[in-house]
Amino acid sequence: MDHFGYTGKLLRVNLEKGKISKENHEESYYRSFLGGRGVILQTLLTEVPGNASPLGPENKLVFATGLLTGHKLIGTGRASVGAKSPLTGAFGESEAGGFWGAELKRAGYDGIIIEGIAKKPVYLWIHNDTVEIRDAEKIWGAEIGPAIDWLRDDTGQKRSRAAVIGPAGENQVHYANIIADYCHAFGRTGMGAVMGAKKLKGIVVKGEKAPFAADQNKIRELNLKMKERYKDSPFFQRGTGGAMKAYEAVGNLPIRNFSGGYFSDIEKTDAVSLLRQYGVGMEGCFNCPIRCKKRIRIEEGPWDIDSRYGGPEYETLASFGPNLLIDDLEAICKAHDLCNRYGMDTISTGGTIAFAMECFENGILNVEETDGIQLNFGNAEAMIKMVEKIALRQGVGDLLAKGSKTAAETIGKGSMKFAIHVKGLEVPFHEPRYKQGLGLHYSVHGTGADHITGVMDDAIGNLAEDWGSLGEFILMPPSELSPAKVRFVHEMGLWKEMGNYLGLCAFVPWRLHEVTEAVAAITGWQMTTWGLMKAVERGITLMRIFNLREGFTRDDDVLPDRFFTPPLEGPLKDTKVDPAVFRECQEIYYQMMRWDSSGIPTKGCLVALDLEWAIPELYS
Repeated sequence: MDHFGYTGKLLRVNLEKGKISKENHEESYYRSFLGGRGVILQTLLTEVPGNASPLGPENKLVFATGLLTGHKLIGTGRASVGAKSPLTGAFGESEAGGFWGAELKRAGYDGIIIEGIAKKPVYLWIHNDTVEIRDAEKIWGAEIGPAIDWLRDDTGQKRSRAAVIGPAGENQVHYANIIADYCHAFGRTGMGAVMGAKKLKGIVVKGEKAPFAADQNKIRELNLKMKERYKDSPFFQRGTGGAMKAYEAVGNLPIRNFSGGYFSDIEKTDAVSLLRQYGVGMEGCFNCPIRCKKRIRIEEGPWDIDSRYGGPEYETLASFGPNLLIDDLEAICKAHDLCNRYGMDTISTGGTIAFAMECFENGILNVEETDGIQLNFGNAEAMIKMVEKIALRQGVGDLLAKGSKTAAETIGKGSMKFAIHVKGLEVPFHEPRYKQGLGLHYSVHGTGADHITGVMDDAIGNLAEDWGSLGEFILMPPSELSPAKVRFVHEMGLWKEMGNYLGLCAFVPWRLHEVTEAVAAITGWQMTTWGLMKAVERGITLMRIFNLREGFTRDDDVLPDRFFTPPLEGPLKDTKVDPAVFRECQEIYYQMMRWDSSGIPTKGCLVALDLEWAIPELYS
């Protein structure tokens, strides 16, 4: 039977048994969970037992396309992957753009459930109805680029799409990622480590069956609107990182492991300088005119940099730049290159190195413990060496490969105050003292500090049209934390997180009502905005249930202590997160989610979200 929007089919691959099966799901399944993160959550909560080892055979790795992924609507190139995270022990999930997710949908599948552990390295080859588990021993140990090249040769499909792990994933670095087509990263929470533990080197896909849509004319109409608007996007033809000078001026830029202060050389390391010196073009994702992916070339210098791996975006520029007090742009580009070669999340890599540098400068780590490396802030060569040591798990890199939280627990000596994380996930490079609504989101979110699904307080005005459609619009300063801001975090959070369920990119400036129209045009459902937001709320609650089952409590909904005091200098020297206000606002957020004062979803919440089947998980 042909469906509109989704294929109705999931692949299930048991690597231990070498068994492949295909299973069908009804429309009600997709109405409840939409796709992407929703499908992952439902699968993990119902199929992975509590307290399973993240790197053991009981954990499952779930790839899922969004409800809109692969359709002709602009910005529908994203897909998700999730598992129990080896970095946090909580729900782990990440998304990537590019073309891989759209290709999976074109092959006829909404997702893949990977089970068990293979006896030797393998890869998965999907070509429409043909699905095979193939030997990958020849490329076990290969970096991302050579691995993708070999896989395309082995399948004989140069135009296939491949999602692979590098040495970091094979070595089970707890924040290893999965790279699709050289430069599109499933970046956070360590999904590459789970894939490596399963001895799965890659998934190669070639599909020739475009998904069906209910109303192609409506999709064309919506695309015409976007083609008149997309050039106003701040990401068009530059990507992220163009506002770093403005960030430094207001205090939003992370400096010296979020210690605060000034970084006067910011113009040396922002996206404007990067493109001016090394830019050779911009690339985009499936069916999207916003060319936001940087491509760089550096032909002379101390380091070999492969242009196939793209160029650093904001999070990477900040991670290896001002966060480490490094103003050497070539070194930052090399760190990005290494992370993409080895398959490693740039946010957690930079955040963990910043932790180690602060420990070193405070005498908690000495030069013998850092393998002879002078691990001071500002030392670009030391940073490059440390990225390699982490990926290969050599020396001190073996400890840091577990993330800053676990490293601090091992080191002790008061080092935890230098580990800037939430639930074990390193904080992205947006300052919670400046964006206090985002800080609240970091604290309560199921994966930890996730900026993509959080609202950006300094962009409230840009969301006026969308938020105003939900009720009265109130303009609030970024550093305000109040009941009104909590409402904004809650309501607009449901909107911001929706892309992870639909497979829709956050950089494409669709309006809320247009997304609802797009869902109707693609699926044929007359679903309301309210209905879409309830589906996302269902997912957030399932994340909460998963984490509660794994032993997390309200006490884990915290920010690092650093943010509860103002920095000694810089634009935020008089600004902090007030702990009493923060706790009160968390309580209000829980109430808006219909969770009790301990952060546990009430039975009324579960009934209202049609999750009565999950009641035994909390109230057995």
